[in-house]
Amino acid sequence: MTNPLFDTLLAPHLGSDALFVIHPDGSTQSYGAFMINVACAAGALAQCGLHKGDRLALQAEKSVEVLEIYAACLMTGVIFLPLNTGYTAEEIDYFLGDAEAGVFICDPSRETESAPIAARHKTKLLTLSQNGSGSFSVIAKTCAPLEAAVACGPNDIAALLYTSGTTGRSKGAMLTHANLLSNAEVLVDLWQIIQSDRLLHALPVFHAHGLFVAVNTTWLSGSSMIFHPAFTVDNALAALPQATTMMGVPTFYTRLLDDARFGHDVVGNMRLFISGSAPLLAETHTQFEERSGHRILERYGMTETGMNTSNPYVGERRAGTVGPPLPGVTLRIKDPDTGEAVAQGDIGMIEVAGPNVFQGYWRMPEKTAEELRADGFLITGDMGRIDEEGYVHIVGRSKDLIISGGYNVYPKEVELVIDDVDWVRESAVIGAPHPDFGEGVVAVVVVAAGAAVNLEVLTQVIVARLAKFKQPKKVIVTKALPRNTMGKVQKNVLRDEHRDLFAQKARNGF
Repeated sequence: MTNPLFDTLLAPHLGSDALFVIHPDGSTQSYGAFMINVACAAGALAQCGLHKGDRLALQAEKSVEVLEIYAACLMTGVIFLPLNTGYTAEEIDYFLGDAEAGVFICDPSRETESAPIAARHKTKLLTLSQNGSGSFSVIAKTCAPLEAAVACGPNDIAALLYTSGTTGRSKGAMLTHANLLSNAEVLVDLWQIIQSDRLLHALPVFHAHGLFVAVNTTWLSGSSMIFHPAFTVDNALAALPQATTMMGVPTFYTRLLDDARFGHDVVGNMRLFISGSAPLLAETHTQFEERSGHRILERYGMTETGMNTSNPYVGERRAGTVGPPLPGVTLRIKDPDTGEAVAQGDIGMIEVAGPNVFQGYWRMPEKTAEELRADGFLITGDMGRIDEEGYVHIVGRSKDLIISGGYNVYPKEVELVIDDVDWVRESAVIGAPHPDFGEGVVAVVVVAAGAAVNLEVLTQVIVARLAKFKQPKKVIVTKALPRNTMGKVQKNVLRDEHRDLFAQKARNGF
Protein backbone atom coordinates (compact mmCIF):
# COMPACT_ATOMS: atom_id res chain seq x y z
CA MET A 1 0.00 0.00 0.00
CA THR A 2 1.26 3.47 -0.87
CA ASN A 3 -1.16 5.18 1.53
CA PRO A 4 -2.27 2.66 4.19
CA LEU A 5 -4.95 4.81 5.84
CA PHE A 6 -6.63 5.99 2.66
CA ASP A 7 -6.19 2.65 0.91
CA THR A 8 -7.79 0.79 3.83
CA LEU A 9 -10.58 3.15 4.86
CA LEU A 10 -11.63 4.77 1.60
CA ALA A 11 -10.22 3.27 -1.59
CA PRO A 12 -12.43 0.14 -1.34
CA HIS A 13 -15.49 2.37 -1.77
CA LEU A 14 -14.51 3.78 -5.18
CA GLY A 15 -17.43 3.26 -7.55
CA SER A 16 -19.55 1.61 -4.87
CA ASP A 17 -23.35 1.98 -4.90
CA ALA A 18 -23.52 1.06 -1.20
CA LEU A 19 -25.31 3.52 1.06
CA PHE A 20 -23.06 5.88 3.02
CA VAL A 21 -25.14 8.78 4.38
CA ILE A 22 -28.79 9.33 5.17
CA HIS A 23 -29.63 12.99 5.76
CA PRO A 24 -32.36 14.16 8.17
CA ASP A 25 -34.62 14.98 5.18
CA GLY A 26 -34.36 11.39 3.97
CA SER A 27 -32.03 12.08 1.04
CA THR A 28 -29.07 9.73 0.66
CA GLN A 29 -25.57 9.56 -0.76
CA SER A 30 -23.70 6.48 -1.89
CA TYR A 31 -20.08 5.72 -1.15
CA GLY A 32 -19.27 6.03 -4.85
CA ALA A 33 -20.72 9.55 -5.09
CA PHE A 34 -18.89 10.53 -1.92
CA MET A 35 -15.58 9.28 -3.31
CA ILE A 36 -16.02 11.29 -6.52
CA ASN A 37 -16.38 14.40 -4.37
CA VAL A 38 -13.33 13.40 -2.29
CA ALA A 39 -11.18 13.23 -5.44
CA CYS A 40 -12.44 16.70 -6.45
CA ALA A 41 -11.71 18.07 -2.98
CA ALA A 42 -8.21 16.56 -3.17
CA GLY A 43 -7.72 18.28 -6.50
CA ALA A 44 -8.80 21.55 -4.89
CA LEU A 45 -6.18 21.14 -2.16
CA ALA A 46 -3.51 20.69 -4.81
CA GLN A 47 -4.77 23.74 -6.71
CA CYS A 48 -4.54 25.76 -3.47
CA GLY A 49 -0.86 24.87 -3.29
CA LEU A 50 -1.03 22.34 -0.49
CA HIS A 51 1.38 19.43 -0.50
CA LYS A 52 2.03 16.43 1.72
CA GLY A 53 2.85 17.61 5.25
CA ASP A 54 1.20 21.03 4.85
CA ARG A 55 -1.58 21.94 7.28
CA LEU A 56 -5.22 22.64 6.47
CA ALA A 57 -7.27 24.20 9.28
CA LEU A 58 -11.05 23.99 9.16
CA GLN A 59 -13.69 25.66 11.31
CA ALA A 60 -17.01 24.97 9.63
CA GLU A 61 -20.43 23.69 10.59
CA LYS A 62 -20.96 19.94 10.42
CA SER A 63 -21.64 18.66 6.92
CA VAL A 64 -20.72 15.79 4.63
CA GLU A 65 -18.49 18.26 2.79
CA VAL A 66 -16.33 18.50 5.93
CA LEU A 67 -15.88 14.73 5.74
CA GLU A 68 -14.93 15.05 2.07
CA ILE A 69 -12.20 17.53 2.99
CA TYR A 70 -10.94 15.27 5.78
CA ALA A 71 -10.83 12.33 3.36
CA ALA A 72 -9.10 14.53 0.76
CA CYS A 73 -6.42 15.35 3.33
CA LEU A 74 -5.84 11.65 3.91
CA MET A 75 -5.63 11.14 0.15
CA THR A 76 -3.07 13.92 -0.35
CA GLY A 77 -1.04 13.59 2.85
CA VAL A 78 -2.11 17.07 3.97
CA ILE A 79 -2.37 17.33 7.76
CA PHE A 80 -5.97 17.95 8.83
CA LEU A 81 -6.60 20.42 11.66
CA PRO A 82 -10.29 20.46 12.68
CA LEU A 83 -11.25 23.34 14.95
CA ASN A 84 -14.17 23.63 17.35
CA THR A 85 -16.89 25.82 15.85
CA GLY A 86 -17.11 27.64 19.18
CA TYR A 87 -13.54 28.96 19.07
CA THR A 88 -13.25 32.74 19.03
CA ALA A 89 -11.17 34.82 16.62
CA GLU A 90 -8.46 35.17 19.27
CA GLU A 91 -8.20 31.40 19.62
CA ILE A 92 -8.18 30.89 15.83
CA ASP A 93 -5.35 33.40 15.58
CA TYR A 94 -3.21 31.21 17.84
CA PHE A 95 -3.98 27.97 16.01
CA LEU A 96 -3.25 29.34 12.54
CA GLY A 97 0.01 30.86 13.72
CA ASP A 98 1.19 27.85 15.69
CA ALA A 99 0.33 25.31 12.98
CA GLU A 100 1.44 27.60 10.14
CA ALA A 101 -1.66 26.52 8.24
CA GLY A 102 -1.45 26.91 4.49
CA VAL A 103 -5.24 27.07 4.12
CA PHE A 104 -8.02 27.99 6.53
CA ILE A 105 -11.59 27.07 5.64
CA CYS A 106 -14.30 28.81 7.67
CA ASP A 107 -18.02 29.41 7.58
CA PRO A 108 -18.95 32.38 5.36
CA SER A 109 -20.33 34.18 8.44
CA ARG A 110 -16.79 34.27 9.87
CA GLU A 111 -15.02 35.39 6.70
CA THR A 112 -14.82 39.09 7.59
CA GLU A 113 -13.34 38.55 11.05
CA SER A 114 -11.03 35.79 9.79
CA ALA A 115 -9.58 37.70 6.83
CA PRO A 116 -7.06 39.83 8.78
CA ILE A 117 -6.03 36.83 10.88
CA ALA A 118 -5.40 34.69 7.81
CA ALA A 119 -3.51 37.53 6.14
CA ARG A 120 -1.29 37.98 9.19
CA HIS A 121 -0.24 34.34 9.01
CA LYS A 122 -0.03 34.23 5.20
CA THR A 123 -2.81 31.63 5.19
CA LYS A 124 -5.15 31.26 2.23
CA LEU A 125 -8.74 31.86 3.39
CA LEU A 126 -11.65 29.91 1.89
CA THR A 127 -15.24 29.35 2.96
CA LEU A 128 -17.62 26.43 3.35
CA SER A 129 -21.23 26.69 4.50
CA GLN A 130 -23.31 23.93 6.03
CA ASN A 131 -25.27 23.57 2.78
CA GLY A 132 -22.06 22.86 0.87
CA SER A 133 -21.66 26.23 -0.82
CA GLY A 134 -18.66 28.51 -0.45
CA SER A 135 -15.42 29.40 -2.20
CA PHE A 136 -13.82 26.02 -1.48
CA SER A 137 -16.72 24.23 -3.15
CA VAL A 138 -16.38 26.43 -6.22
CA ILE A 139 -12.73 25.36 -6.60
CA ALA A 140 -13.58 21.69 -5.98
CA LYS A 141 -16.28 21.71 -8.67
CA THR A 142 -14.11 23.34 -11.32
CA CYS A 143 -10.69 21.75 -10.84
CA ALA A 144 -9.42 18.39 -12.06
CA PRO A 145 -9.98 15.57 -9.54
CA LEU A 146 -6.93 13.87 -8.09
CA GLU A 147 -6.50 10.48 -9.75
CA ALA A 148 -4.28 8.70 -7.22
CA ALA A 149 -3.49 8.96 -3.54
CA VAL A 150 -0.20 10.48 -2.48
CA ALA A 151 2.22 7.99 -0.93
CA CYS A 152 2.23 8.18 2.88
CA GLY A 153 3.95 6.09 5.51
CA PRO A 154 2.45 4.84 8.79
CA ASN A 155 4.41 7.41 10.81
CA ASP A 156 3.38 10.40 8.70
CA ILE A 157 1.12 12.84 10.55
CA ALA A 158 -2.52 12.63 9.49
CA ALA A 159 -4.08 15.14 11.89
CA LEU A 160 -3.32 17.79 14.47
CA LEU A 161 -5.79 18.02 17.33
CA TYR A 162 -5.25 20.89 19.73
CA THR A 163 -5.75 20.27 23.41
CA SER A 164 -5.41 23.01 25.98
CA GLY A 165 -2.37 23.17 28.21
CA THR A 166 -2.22 23.85 31.93
CA THR A 167 -0.18 26.98 31.17
CA GLY A 168 -2.93 28.25 28.90
CA ARG A 169 -1.04 27.47 25.70
CA SER A 170 -2.78 24.86 23.54
CA LYS A 171 -0.80 21.85 22.37
CA GLY A 172 -1.17 20.23 18.95
CA ALA A 173 -1.31 16.45 19.34
CA MET A 174 0.27 14.81 16.28
CA LEU A 175 -1.75 11.74 15.26
CA THR A 176 -0.21 9.52 12.61
CA HIS A 177 -1.77 7.41 9.89
CA ALA A 178 -0.86 4.32 11.95
CA ASN A 179 -2.48 5.76 15.10
CA LEU A 180 -5.82 6.33 13.38
CA LEU A 181 -5.81 3.07 11.43
CA SER A 182 -4.92 0.88 14.40
CA ASN A 183 -7.69 2.37 16.52
CA ALA A 184 -10.31 1.97 13.77
CA GLU A 185 -9.36 -1.65 13.13
CA VAL A 186 -9.49 -2.61 16.81
CA LEU A 187 -12.84 -0.89 17.42
CA VAL A 188 -14.56 -2.36 14.37
CA ASP A 189 -13.54 -5.81 15.54
CA LEU A 190 -14.28 -5.25 19.25
CA TRP A 191 -17.68 -3.60 18.76
CA GLN A 192 -18.56 -5.97 15.89
CA ILE A 193 -19.41 -3.18 13.46
CA ILE A 194 -20.52 -4.63 10.12
CA GLN A 195 -21.68 -3.32 6.76
CA SER A 196 -25.38 -3.59 7.64
CA ASP A 197 -24.98 -1.31 10.68
CA ARG A 198 -26.50 2.14 10.57
CA LEU A 199 -24.95 4.65 12.98
CA LEU A 200 -26.92 7.57 14.39
CA HIS A 201 -24.25 10.28 14.08
CA ALA A 202 -25.14 13.39 16.07
CA LEU A 203 -21.66 14.21 17.38
CA PRO A 204 -19.53 17.14 16.18
CA VAL A 205 -16.87 16.26 13.61
CA PHE A 206 -14.17 18.60 14.94
CA HIS A 207 -13.64 16.20 17.85
CA ALA A 208 -11.84 12.84 17.93
CA HIS A 209 -15.01 11.06 19.07
CA GLY A 210 -17.24 12.17 16.20
CA LEU A 211 -14.52 12.14 13.55
CA PHE A 212 -11.98 9.41 14.16
CA VAL A 213 -14.04 6.99 16.25
CA ALA A 214 -17.41 7.35 14.49
CA VAL A 215 -16.41 8.14 10.90
CA ASN A 216 -13.28 6.02 10.57
CA THR A 217 -15.07 2.91 11.88
CA THR A 218 -17.95 3.56 9.49
CA TRP A 219 -15.60 3.81 6.51
CA LEU A 220 -13.64 0.73 7.54
CA SER A 221 -16.74 -1.42 7.97
CA GLY A 222 -18.52 0.02 4.93
CA SER A 223 -21.57 0.73 7.09
CA SER A 224 -23.80 3.80 6.87
CA MET A 225 -24.68 6.84 8.97
CA ILE A 226 -27.83 8.78 9.74
CA PHE A 227 -26.05 12.12 9.71
CA HIS A 228 -27.53 14.85 11.91
CA PRO A 229 -25.99 18.33 12.21
CA ALA A 230 -26.33 18.18 16.00
CA PHE A 231 -28.07 16.26 18.75
CA THR A 232 -31.67 17.06 19.60
CA VAL A 233 -34.04 14.75 21.42
CA ASP A 234 -36.69 15.07 18.69
CA ASN A 235 -34.24 14.15 15.92
CA ALA A 236 -32.79 11.28 17.92
CA LEU A 237 -36.21 9.82 18.69
CA ALA A 238 -37.13 10.04 15.01
CA ALA A 239 -33.88 8.40 13.86
CA LEU A 240 -33.39 5.65 16.46
CA PRO A 241 -35.96 3.23 14.95
CA GLN A 242 -33.89 3.20 11.73
CA ALA A 243 -30.49 2.98 13.46
CA THR A 244 -28.58 0.03 14.86
CA THR A 245 -25.82 1.89 16.73
CA MET A 246 -25.31 5.25 18.40
CA MET A 247 -22.22 6.98 19.75
CA GLY A 248 -22.80 9.78 22.21
CA VAL A 249 -21.72 11.68 25.28
CA PRO A 250 -23.52 11.40 28.64
CA THR A 251 -25.60 14.49 27.84
CA PHE A 252 -27.28 12.64 24.96
CA TYR A 253 -28.41 9.87 27.25
CA THR A 254 -29.59 12.05 30.14
CA ARG A 255 -31.68 14.13 27.74
CA LEU A 256 -33.25 11.04 26.19
CA LEU A 257 -34.14 9.84 29.68
CA ASP A 258 -35.78 13.21 30.39
CA ASP A 259 -38.28 12.59 27.57
CA ALA A 260 -41.27 10.35 28.29
CA ARG A 261 -41.34 9.20 24.66
CA PHE A 262 -38.05 7.31 25.06
CA GLY A 263 -38.48 3.61 25.74
CA HIS A 264 -38.29 0.05 24.41
CA ASP A 265 -40.47 0.74 21.37
CA VAL A 266 -38.04 3.40 20.05
CA VAL A 267 -34.92 1.20 20.26
CA GLY A 268 -36.24 -2.09 18.93
CA ASN A 269 -33.77 -2.07 16.05
CA MET A 270 -30.76 -0.95 18.10
CA ARG A 271 -27.92 -3.29 19.07
CA LEU A 272 -25.38 -0.92 20.66
CA PHE A 273 -25.23 2.39 22.52
CA ILE A 274 -21.72 3.75 23.20
CA SER A 275 -20.81 6.60 25.55
CA GLY A 276 -17.56 8.45 26.01
CA SER A 277 -15.72 11.79 26.21
CA ALA A 278 -16.94 12.33 29.78
CA PRO A 279 -17.79 10.11 32.77
CA LEU A 280 -21.20 8.46 32.66
CA LEU A 281 -22.92 8.44 36.04
CA ALA A 282 -23.77 4.96 37.30
CA GLU A 283 -27.29 6.27 37.94
CA THR A 284 -27.67 7.15 34.25
CA HIS A 285 -26.36 3.73 33.27
CA THR A 286 -28.96 2.00 35.45
CA GLN A 287 -31.87 4.22 34.42
CA PHE A 288 -31.06 3.79 30.74
CA GLU A 289 -31.13 0.00 31.01
CA GLU A 290 -34.45 0.10 32.86
CA ARG A 291 -36.02 2.31 30.21
CA SER A 292 -34.57 0.76 27.07
CA GLY A 293 -33.34 -2.73 27.90
CA HIS A 294 -29.84 -1.73 26.69
CA ARG A 295 -26.68 -1.43 28.78
CA ILE A 296 -24.60 1.46 27.53
CA LEU A 297 -21.05 0.52 26.54
CA GLU A 298 -18.67 3.00 28.14
CA ARG A 299 -15.10 3.43 26.95
CA TYR A 300 -12.10 5.65 27.70
CA GLY A 301 -9.97 7.65 25.34
CA MET A 302 -8.15 10.93 24.97
CA THR A 303 -7.03 13.29 22.24
CA GLU A 304 -3.48 11.95 22.28
CA THR A 305 -4.43 8.30 21.91
CA GLY A 306 -7.91 7.79 20.56
CA MET A 307 -9.50 4.90 22.45
CA ASN A 308 -7.57 3.12 25.22
CA THR A 309 -10.13 0.88 26.93
CA SER A 310 -13.66 -0.36 26.38
CA ASN A 311 -16.28 -2.33 28.19
CA PRO A 312 -16.88 -5.55 26.23
CA TYR A 313 -19.47 -5.95 23.51
CA VAL A 314 -19.94 -9.54 24.61
CA GLY A 315 -19.60 -9.75 28.37
CA GLU A 316 -20.37 -7.64 31.39
CA ARG A 317 -20.55 -3.88 30.88
CA ARG A 318 -19.87 -2.51 34.33
CA ALA A 319 -21.35 0.81 35.36
CA GLY A 320 -18.69 3.12 36.73
CA THR A 321 -15.88 1.46 34.77
CA VAL A 322 -14.41 1.97 31.32
CA GLY A 323 -13.58 -1.69 30.76
CA PRO A 324 -10.28 -3.46 30.09
CA PRO A 325 -7.53 -2.10 27.80
CA LEU A 326 -8.11 -2.53 24.07
CA PRO A 327 -6.26 -5.34 22.27
CA GLY A 328 -2.75 -4.11 21.55
CA VAL A 329 -2.92 -1.40 24.23
CA THR A 330 -0.93 -1.78 27.44
CA LEU A 331 -2.18 0.10 30.49
CA ARG A 332 -0.33 0.37 33.80
CA ILE A 333 -0.85 2.22 37.06
CA LYS A 334 2.11 4.09 38.56
CA ASP A 335 2.71 6.14 41.66
CA PRO A 336 2.69 9.72 40.27
CA ASP A 337 5.43 10.82 42.66
CA THR A 338 7.86 7.90 42.48
CA GLY A 339 7.03 6.41 39.09
CA GLU A 340 6.90 2.97 40.69
CA ALA A 341 4.13 0.47 39.97
CA VAL A 342 1.36 0.41 42.58
CA ALA A 343 -0.14 -2.72 44.11
CA GLN A 344 -3.02 -4.45 42.31
CA GLY A 345 -6.21 -2.49 42.89
CA ASP A 346 -4.48 0.60 44.27
CA ILE A 347 -5.02 4.05 42.78
CA GLY A 348 -2.28 5.71 40.78
CA MET A 349 -1.47 7.46 37.52
CA ILE A 350 -2.73 5.79 34.37
CA GLU A 351 -0.08 5.31 31.68
CA VAL A 352 -0.75 3.76 28.28
CA ALA A 353 1.32 2.45 25.38
CA GLY A 354 0.37 0.99 22.02
CA PRO A 355 0.00 1.75 18.32
CA ASN A 356 -2.70 4.30 19.16
CA VAL A 357 -0.40 6.59 21.16
CA PHE A 358 0.39 9.85 19.38
CA GLN A 359 3.76 10.94 18.05
CA GLY A 360 4.06 13.95 20.36
CA TYR A 361 3.09 17.61 20.59
CA TRP A 362 3.57 19.82 17.55
CA ARG A 363 6.84 21.74 17.90
CA MET A 364 6.92 21.14 21.68
CA PRO A 365 9.73 18.62 22.20
CA GLU A 366 10.12 19.50 25.87
CA LYS A 367 6.41 19.01 26.57
CA THR A 368 6.48 15.76 24.61
CA ALA A 369 9.41 14.52 26.70
CA GLU A 370 7.53 15.38 29.88
CA GLU A 371 4.50 13.28 28.99
CA LEU A 372 5.94 10.47 26.84
CA ARG A 373 8.27 8.13 28.71
CA ALA A 374 11.33 6.65 27.02
CA ASP A 375 9.64 3.23 26.90
CA GLY A 376 6.71 4.64 24.89
CA PHE A 377 4.18 5.02 27.70
CA LEU A 378 2.07 8.18 27.80
CA ILE A 379 1.45 9.72 31.21
CA THR A 380 -2.27 10.41 30.83
CA GLY A 381 -2.80 12.70 33.81
CA ASP A 382 -5.75 10.52 34.84
CA MET A 383 -5.82 8.73 38.16
CA GLY A 384 -7.33 5.28 38.26
CA ARG A 385 -7.13 1.67 39.34
CA ILE A 386 -7.53 -1.76 37.77
CA ASP A 387 -9.81 -4.18 39.58
CA GLU A 388 -9.21 -7.90 40.00
CA GLU A 389 -10.98 -8.69 36.73
CA GLY A 390 -9.05 -6.17 34.66
CA TYR A 391 -11.65 -3.42 34.43
CA VAL A 392 -10.25 0.11 34.61
CA HIS A 393 -11.82 2.63 37.00
CA ILE A 394 -11.14 6.33 36.44
CA VAL A 395 -11.20 8.04 39.82
CA GLY A 396 -9.99 11.54 39.04
CA ARG A 397 -7.29 13.60 37.41
CA SER A 398 -3.97 14.67 38.79
CA LYS A 399 -4.19 17.83 36.79
CA ASP A 400 -7.11 20.20 37.05
CA LEU A 401 -8.58 19.23 33.70
CA ILE A 402 -12.35 19.70 33.49
CA ILE A 403 -14.37 17.63 31.00
CA SER A 404 -17.62 19.46 30.30
CA GLY A 405 -20.01 17.99 27.76
CA GLY A 406 -17.20 15.85 26.38
CA TYR A 407 -14.79 18.75 25.79
CA ASN A 408 -11.55 19.38 27.65
CA VAL A 409 -11.33 22.63 29.61
CA TYR A 410 -8.07 23.52 31.33
CA PRO A 411 -8.68 25.99 34.17
CA LYS A 412 -5.55 28.07 33.56
CA GLU A 413 -6.76 29.11 30.12
CA VAL A 414 -10.04 30.39 31.57
CA GLU A 415 -8.34 32.00 34.56
CA LEU A 416 -6.01 34.03 32.32
CA VAL A 417 -9.02 35.57 30.59
CA ILE A 418 -10.90 36.30 33.84
CA ASP A 419 -7.84 37.78 35.53
CA ASP A 420 -7.54 40.33 32.70
CA VAL A 421 -10.79 41.98 33.85
CA ASP A 422 -10.08 45.17 35.81
CA TRP A 423 -12.22 44.44 38.86
CA VAL A 424 -10.86 40.90 39.31
CA ARG A 425 -7.88 40.42 41.60
CA GLU A 426 -7.54 36.69 40.97
CA SER A 427 -9.61 33.65 40.10
CA ALA A 428 -9.69 29.90 40.43
CA VAL A 429 -11.58 27.75 37.95
CA ILE A 430 -12.82 24.31 38.96
CA GLY A 431 -15.23 21.65 37.75
CA ALA A 432 -18.32 20.71 39.74
CA PRO A 433 -20.34 17.53 39.09
CA HIS A 434 -23.14 18.23 36.62
CA PRO A 435 -25.84 15.67 35.70
CA ASP A 436 -25.92 16.64 32.02
CA PHE A 437 -22.39 17.79 31.20
CA GLY A 438 -20.39 15.53 33.50
CA GLU A 439 -18.74 18.61 34.95
CA GLY A 440 -19.79 22.25 34.89
CA VAL A 441 -17.14 24.97 34.75
CA VAL A 442 -17.19 27.17 37.87
CA ALA A 443 -15.18 30.37 38.36
CA VAL A 444 -14.41 31.50 41.91
CA VAL A 445 -13.42 35.16 41.71
CA VAL A 446 -11.78 37.53 44.21
CA VAL A 447 -12.53 41.25 43.82
CA ALA A 448 -9.66 43.71 43.54
CA ALA A 449 -9.29 46.16 46.43
CA GLY A 450 -11.60 49.14 46.02
CA ALA A 451 -13.22 47.75 42.87
CA ALA A 452 -16.90 47.14 42.28
CA VAL A 453 -18.20 43.82 41.06
CA ASN A 454 -19.41 44.00 37.46
CA LEU A 455 -20.53 40.60 36.23
CA GLU A 456 -21.80 42.08 32.97
CA VAL A 457 -18.30 43.20 31.98
CA LEU A 458 -16.85 39.86 33.03
CA THR A 459 -19.41 38.01 30.93
CA GLN A 460 -18.68 40.18 27.88
CA VAL A 461 -14.95 39.45 28.12
CA ILE A 462 -15.49 35.71 28.60
CA VAL A 463 -17.92 35.43 25.67
CA ALA A 464 -15.60 37.38 23.38
CA ARG A 465 -12.48 35.38 24.17
CA LEU A 466 -13.53 31.84 25.04
CA ALA A 467 -15.45 29.12 23.23
CA LYS A 468 -18.84 28.46 24.81
CA PHE A 469 -17.85 25.09 26.29
CA LYS A 470 -15.06 26.83 28.25
CA GLN A 471 -17.30 29.55 29.65
CA PRO A 472 -18.18 29.21 33.35
CA LYS A 473 -21.72 28.08 34.06
CA LYS A 474 -21.45 29.78 37.45
CA VAL A 475 -19.36 32.67 38.80
CA ILE A 476 -18.90 32.83 42.57
CA VAL A 477 -17.51 36.00 44.14
CA THR A 478 -15.50 35.45 47.32
CA LYS A 479 -13.20 37.39 49.64
CA ALA A 480 -10.21 35.06 49.36
CA LEU A 481 -9.12 31.75 47.87
CA PRO A 482 -8.06 28.91 50.19
CA ARG A 483 -4.29 28.36 50.21
CA ASN A 484 -1.85 25.94 51.76
CA THR A 485 1.24 26.91 53.72
CA MET A 486 3.19 27.33 50.48
CA GLY A 487 0.65 29.80 49.13
CA LYS A 488 -0.78 27.44 46.51
CA VAL A 489 -4.52 27.68 45.90
CA GLN A 490 -6.24 24.56 47.26
CA LYS A 491 -8.58 23.69 44.45
CA ASN A 492 -9.50 20.46 46.17
CA VAL A 493 -11.06 22.56 48.95
CA LEU A 494 -13.02 24.60 46.41
CA ARG A 495 -14.21 21.45 44.64
CA ASP A 496 -15.41 19.98 47.93
CA GLU A 497 -17.13 23.22 48.87
CA HIS A 498 -19.02 23.49 45.59
CA ARG A 499 -19.53 19.79 44.86
CA ASP A 500 -23.32 20.08 45.06
CA LEU A 501 -23.59 23.39 43.22
CA PHE A 502 -25.53 21.97 40.27
CA ALA A 503 -27.32 19.19 42.12
CA GLN A 504 -30.59 21.11 42.51
CA LYS A 505 -30.33 22.82 39.17
CA ALA A 506 -30.14 19.74 36.99
CA ARG A 507 -31.62 20.32 33.56
CA ASN A 508 -32.91 23.77 34.56
CA GLY A 509 -30.95 26.10 32.34
CA PHE A 510 -27.51 24.58 32.91
